[in-house]
Amino acid sequence: MSNYIRFDWAMKRLLRNKANFAVLEGFLTTLLRDRIKIQKLLESESNQEEEFDKYNRVDLLAEDSKGTLLLIEIQNNNEYAYFQRMLFGTSKLVTEYINRGEGYDKVRKVYSINIVYFSLGHGKDIVYHGKTEFRGIHQNDILELSPFQRQTFKVDTVSQLYPEYYILKVNDFNQVAQTPLEEWIYYLNTGEIPDQAQAPGLNAARERLKLDRMSKDELKAYYRHLDNIVILRDNINTERAEGRAEGLEAGRQEERRQNAIRMKAKGFPAQDIADITGLSPEEIDRL
Repeated sequence: MSNYIRFDWAMKRLLRNKANFAVLEGFLTTLLRDRIKIQKLLESESNQEEEFDKYNRVDLLAEDSKGTLLLIEIQNNNEYAYFQRMLFGTSKLVTEYINRGEGYDKVRKVYSINIVYFSLGHGKDIVYHGKTEFRGIHQNDILELSPFQRQTFKVDTVSQLYPEYYILKVNDFNQVAQTPLEEWIYYLNTGEIPDQAQAPGLNAARERLKLDRMSKDELKAYYRHLDNIVILRDNINTERAEGRAEGLEAGRQEERRQNAIRMKAKGFPAQDIADITGLSPEEIDRL
């Protein structure tokens, strides 16, 4: 078993403490390739307290020293409309963090960082970055900011004004970590921090996310959390297996029906059709 606390539990219980901001700052600095200094944590409504969501989803909303909003979300369970939920989350932040009557130049920059433990979409990579660009339909050029806009907004590209999305499909990582980001993904996937890992924030994680720093009651709650995740994933796998079995049986039943229809059209006796296909005489009559 790992000597370190899972990141989702740490986000819910430990990383909200200012003394532990170095762990989050290191992770964000590594992912965004920019020095991130967390100014404060903000309230996020999707930290649900329903029993299912306690171990299925965890999120944390931070504001950095530049006023940027950083929404970090961990999702354990499969959710087919997760892309739309990412959009909803950033849209809600954009509208909530501007005061009535303020100009649109006050719209805040938002990063949506999604750590998912399920198969989201279809792709070969483990980290995906989404941003907004406006590309010409005739010249294929990218619409740029004017010099005045760059000076006023203090950014270089239009995409920097819009929400940006990161998706980390950590379950798909099955190789040796060779970059700082891969060292973080290795920890997110396995709960282990290799001795040689030097990514920003991992040294702080080694010190502050050790299991042996937890009290007896905290350990009991943590192990209960791990058990719930195992049960959740087992239920998901069971539902998938049952769904595949039901799909196969439905396919076989449809094949029997099609064979019976063809045999009936050729004038086979109903009893012969029933003997060959396994359908009942009543089912054959209804064809």
